[in-house]
Amino acid sequence: MMDQQELRELENRCIQEHAPFCTAACPIHVDVRGMIAAIQQGDFVGGLKILRKTMPFPGIISHICNQPCQLVCKRSEAGDAIAIADLEKACVIWGKGGEPIKALPPKPKRVAVVGGGLSGLTVAYDLARKGYRITIFEEKNILGGKLWDIPFEILPWSVTVNDLEILEELEVEILLNTPLGKVESNGRQDPLAFLCKRYDAVYLGIGADIHEIHGLLLDAQGQIKIDPVTYMTNKEGVFAGGGILNIHDLDIYAPQDISQSEMPPDKQALIEFEKQISSAVSQPPWRPAILSVMDGRRAATSIDRRLQKVSLTAARSNEGAYTTRLYTSMQGITPLPVVPTTDLIRGYSKADAIKEAQRCILCECMECVKVCEYLEHFKGYPKKYIREIYNNLSIVMGTRYSNKLVNSCSLCGLCGEICPEDLDMGRVCKEARQTMVQQKRMPPSAHDFALRDMAFSNSNKFALARNQPGTQSSQYAFFPGCQLCASSPDYVYNIYEYLREQIPHTRTQEVGLILRCCGAPADWAGRLDLFQAAQVEFMDEYERMGQPKLVLACSSCYQVFKNNFPDVEIISLWEIIDQFGLPNDLPRKSNQSNTPLAIHDPCSTRYESHIQESARNILQRLGYAFIELPLNREKTECCSYGGLMWLANPELAEKVTRRRISESPEDYVTYCAMCRDFFVRQGKPTLHLLDLIYGANPQSLAHKPGPGYSQRHENRIHLKRKILKQIWEEDMENGITYENIRLIITPEVQNQLENRLILIEDIQQVIDYAERSGKKLLNKKTNRFLAYHKPGAVTYWVEYTPEGNSYVVYKAYSHRMEIREGSNQ
Repeated sequence: MMDQQELRELENRCIQEHAPFCTAACPIHVDVRGMIAAIQQGDFVGGLKILRKTMPFPGIISHICNQPCQLVCKRSEAGDAIAIADLEKACVIWGKGGEPIKALPPKPKRVAVVGGGLSGLTVAYDLARKGYRITIFEEKNILGGKLWDIPFEILPWSVTVNDLEILEELEVEILLNTPLGKVESNGRQDPLAFLCKRYDAVYLGIGADIHEIHGLLLDAQGQIKIDPVTYMTNKEGVFAGGGILNIHDLDIYAPQDISQSEMPPDKQALIEFEKQISSAVSQPPWRPAILSVMDGRRAATSIDRRLQKVSLTAARSNEGAYTTRLYTSMQGITPLPVVPTTDLIRGYSKADAIKEAQRCILCECMECVKVCEYLEHFKGYPKKYIREIYNNLSIVMGTRYSNKLVNSCSLCGLCGEICPEDLDMGRVCKEARQTMVQQKRMPPSAHDFALRDMAFSNSNKFALARNQPGTQSSQYAFFPGCQLCASSPDYVYNIYEYLREQIPHTRTQEVGLILRCCGAPADWAGRLDLFQAAQVEFMDEYERMGQPKLVLACSSCYQVFKNNFPDVEIISLWEIIDQFGLPNDLPRKSNQSNTPLAIHDPCSTRYESHIQESARNILQRLGYAFIELPLNREKTECCSYGGLMWLANPELAEKVTRRRISESPEDYVTYCAMCRDFFVRQGKPTLHLLDLIYGANPQSLAHKPGPGYSQRHENRIHLKRKILKQIWEEDMENGITYENIRLIITPEVQNQLENRLILIEDIQQVIDYAERSGKKLLNKKTNRFLAYHKPGAVTYWVEYTPEGNSYVVYKAYSHRMEIREGSNQ
């Protein structure tokens, strides 16, 4: 089970929750994305509410901010950057009337703020909202400092006055005409020492004039020396920021261009107005507003922490502007120009603001979710899922609500391929399944059917490991896998003949055959015990056959052997055919279409480019044109068979299959038996590569559904019987009594059995047990028997009647409850 450190490492690799580029570049981390999302819906009140969460004076700042956010706006890669400040203005203008700003309950601590500029006002605002008692000492007769030096045309006075009214609402004490030198100290001590005695903390935001400050260390430039993280001076409890710091002006303010058609009637007046603005702002006399606000915000955080007696430095790595790790793809984004404003003072109308907001792509990653139906289905993203899975595994008593999330993943690895951070949810889910099994918390229903199918394939009904007749060892061994044998047993027989006859190296008749399951279902289900047992059985047979090189027809088998049997040499069947040529006796094709096929790569060949190339080479040799699907090769999608998704979550599996088959109108071709069968089951004409090699009329096979679950078992049995008879001249032993039970099943009941994953052999076992033991109930109204039997983890019920030497089956179902019989007293 993953520990807390592993959890954090995995969560950290998911970048979906990392800040958008604009927010990270903003020194106070305004939630630009959230604000714009609200504007897109016409919700200016909501947009202003989001803006106020991080911006203390939105009217002022939206008018004078130098917009570092625009420099990194992703929209600029496809058109113009978003007019963020103008949208902030729109929220201020059109979002009035929202909820009033409230402060927390009052605290006894008092804080003195010296200087009424932006940094000091921000300290006062932030701490007052937290309930502290704040007093501002301002030397002039009005708050705002250098804000009043900004031209009226850029920052209207009414905006400043309206924004600063919030301080009175927060009950901030404001002492005007009170420079630091006039602070009442009765002549007994300097003003700063007096403030430190009267107040629990002091913030100095008095600009560059520091001649009245004594007892503080200065740097080489004569500026107050402060801690770069906490903003505290050398004097305990005294903090400083704003224009008092030695920080150069960083921004250039320029008016927006306005086309001739958008000018108001008095064009000459507007032209003169623009000249005045350009002249006034080309060399701004004020420090960038957003940096002063940042100083105040960070200093307020330090003051709050100090007053609460907690660390001033912990968890402050991303304060101020930083580089986000977020990745946002611009693929498919149409370039669009900025929506112009016709009113330099008021900015956007409501309609224009919404139009401009709609250009925003609301940056996020979600790259894996875009291509994965599983990740989309549960309405989240990997970081959220990883936390849910961790919590699910940590539950000792109670309901585990995330079992389905864990078991529904196909483990295909597409998310890891797409993810900029290589985070593979499949690995997380697979490890979680193993943990659930170890904790004995894995629901039996999740994977039982597949594990029973694997047990069948590795039983004497199908399993076979033989060297070529007359030989003691094998140079090669054909390992077709259990599913190709179940879907197309004749092709398996033909391929084995091909390998023995056509490959030059094998004309010495040293090609063996191994029929069994590789163990993939147990591996996917987290059943390490069953998987390791299958490994041991295989290795015994492999050693006995002389350690041959395996020729693998199934890409899932290929991954199992590649990842778990490093000493076993393997090669894909498709590489063999590509290298040594097509079979010599290919059937004559009829009705071959000139329409290209869309090639689907099985997800287990994701990083096996040599197999993918061989499959395409074979198609070309066969004379078939083909096209590539949008997601192919290393980005190919799962058919829903992988990871046993089709068992754990049939509804999701159907969506996954339908998504894949909808990507091209052309018929598909693939080289995986399960991909082919799953696609055809959902109505997509699909061919297996072997259909094109051995099928006399391949086009007629594209619509042919794969065999049902019971027939798949039968096909494996018949294949083994045929091979033993025709190659080794042996008869297959059969000592199982229930297989002699003959059944009469209507198509309707057969469909019911398929949907409920009930096999013919399950029905046979129930009836055989009932008839031999007499444990059956007779319904006198219908004259039908009802019987049950539990051969493994599942109990099966069957309603039937005898008819001659056969039995008519009317109904069957299964469950996993324990049936206990009471004793007679």
